[in-house]
Amino acid sequence: MDSDLRPCHRKLSLTAVAILSLGRMTSSAANPSLLPLFHVVGFSGHRQLTNVPGVTTAIRDALVSLRQAAPGEWIALSSAAAGADLLFIHSARDLNMGWEASLPLPLIDFERDFPPQEWPQVKALIDQAEHLEVSTESGSREDSYLAGGLDIVNRCDVLLVVWDGQPARGKGGTADVVAYARAKGRPLLILNPETLAASRERFDALNPADPWLHLLQHDRPAANPVPPASIHARLVIFQQKCESAADALPSFGRLNSTVLCLNIGGVAVATASLTFGWHWGGLPWATFLILVSALGIAAISRTKRSQRHLTRCRLAAEITRSALAIWDMPRTTRLFPDFEWSGLEPLRRSLDVLQRRAARQNFVDFETFRQQYLSERIAREREIFARQETQANRLLARLRMGFAISSVGAVAFAAIIAMSVSFGWAVLPLGLEIANYLSLTLPLLSAAFLALISIHHLHGRVASAREMGLRLDTARRDITLCQSWTGLERAIAKAEHFLLREAFALHSVSRCGF
Repeated sequence: MDSDLRPCHRKLSLTAVAILSLGRMTSSAANPSLLPLFHVVGFSGHRQLTNVPGVTTAIRDALVSLRQAAPGEWIALSSAAAGADLLFIHSARDLNMGWEASLPLPLIDFERDFPPQEWPQVKALIDQAEHLEVSTESGSREDSYLAGGLDIVNRCDVLLVVWDGQPARGKGGTADVVAYARAKGRPLLILNPETLAASRERFDALNPADPWLHLLQHDRPAANPVPPASIHARLVIFQQKCESAADALPSFGRLNSTVLCLNIGGVAVATASLTFGWHWGGLPWATFLILVSALGIAAISRTKRSQRHLTRCRLAAEITRSALAIWDMPRTTRLFPDFEWSGLEPLRRSLDVLQRRAARQNFVDFETFRQQYLSERIAREREIFARQETQANRLLARLRMGFAISSVGAVAFAAIIAMSVSFGWAVLPLGLEIANYLSLTLPLLSAAFLALISIHHLHGRVASAREMGLRLDTARRDITLCQSWTGLERAIAKAEHFLLREAFALHSVSRCGF
């Protein structure tokens, strides 16, 4: 793994290691220990086609070329509309690709777009989709089709279209979808239904692999030398890798605390030298080295790279833990659709697809899953946040005590010096030099205690842990009262959302810099 992901002394850079890793391993199928990552090809196309066999062959060839351009498993995403969409779905299934349906209308309304004799076959095809979502657009049918097309663009890595290059003949046509994809900078593979010519746009933006995720996956824990036999075991190992990588990196708060302490130490040494008249040759150099060290650590803490890797690893660990918590639950919605993933979409998609497939194969009854989730997720997280609140309160109490003692001491010694100067009173047995030294350094120490409270966000951590505890208590009550899978899914989605909120917020901050 790269040095930013683990504190080891390696000469290879992140880019170099990524290239080597990807050269050795381009697909999880080549190594059963890796977490499979998925790519999504969305589709849009005309309903009326004059050369159905030719278009079918062109679509199939396009899908084969995508597989060659980005090895790994591809997921086909389509609205299942009449015409080219159905050809796309059949071609994807013939190539053993998984596929997901994003319907523009509810089934009862969507059925009206097909002849009565054709609808049973279309309905059977929709029932075979790995995942089904229906647009919530409340406008006209054209608005619904447009919203569905735009949603496909938003969810795919590359958009495959069967388009004649002409303007849309109505709102929501293929031309509108293509225009939106171009505006989004989405890679496009365009097939002309008349000439069957294929053209590509923005394929340089197609990222077939995430070097960071591959690097993290290749860092196999020593405790697991044997490749895991199941996908669930792979996820557990991947989650452990993410946590280990995050724990190995110094946090922003620790780095800043170190900088603060070093600066205080440098000032304390310099002040002692001046106050006591020490002229040792090593003291100025000691001060210099302390301050240079503080400056170096500050520079490290201000670089985005290490902190971004830290928050990325932490976020990856948390979302994988969330996916494991709902592993056996059948779901109707995407995993955390309302978060901004910012580069972690391949991981979210992988967890989403793998969890859905596992839930279909390993059915767990409602009550068993509910009790399992309450005991292994809710109770565990409740204990963690209770412990975090206790630890933050203890540290806050100690820093407050340090602030109080140093502040009172600073005031006392300042008063002693003032009385000594004004009234000629004898200074305590400590001596005037020591009193002067303490009157100078104690205010700095007092300010440092306050700064440490702020650096570690202790008030916020206490409040957040307390709030999370209350939210988890509410979630436990709501989940206990659920009587159906639908209600349980909503309650669990709400719980997982606020459990991940802090990790996503920290990840967003790291993207903006510190």
